[in-house]
Amino acid sequence: KIFQERPKMHVDIGSRIDGFVSHLLVFMSVTVIDIRPLKSSHPNLTFVQSDATNLSEIKDNSIMSLSTLHATEHFGLGRHGDKIDPNAPFIFIENLIRVLKPGGKLYFSVPIGEEKLIYNANRVFSPFTILKAFNKLKLLEFSAIEKKGKLINDARIENWIENKYCCGLFVFYKE
Repeated sequence: KIFQERPKMHVDIGSRIDGFVSHLLVFMSVTVIDIRPLKSSHPNLTFVQSDATNLSEIKDNSIMSLSTLHATEHFGLGRHGDKIDPNAPFIFIENLIRVLKPGGKLYFSVPIGEEKLIYNANRVFSPFTILKAFNKLKLLEFSAIEKKGKLINDARIENWIENKYCCGLFVFYKE
């Protein structure tokens, strides 16, 4: 989806460098924000080490293309050196909305299904909790990946509430 859009600049927060981000680096420059240190000399990679919960170093309405894949569920659990805060994922979401530029897209994924906290590992969110948290943005697409790895494009959100643990893939737009 990002390849199709070809934004001039893309910012990623906390996604896997050796997976998603490395795929992006093949065709574009990426700024990565992560609490964990990173040593890289890749010419297309700019790295900012920071606790991204507050995104305090980023101006309001400044990012057109933004992603965070399987990171939000770890915020506030203290696992990666961040402070323990049960509201951290929702503070982070508010700040994602704040920094996304009008006309910009956010590519967001988290574990979805029956809500729970697996302490010091991650959270699982109801897809409706995610929609409520992002109520200031427009949902463009929702897809899901079943536990066995099958991708369901254009999935119906209500079909994913009672799952134990799946992956929800959301694309949001800021009007």
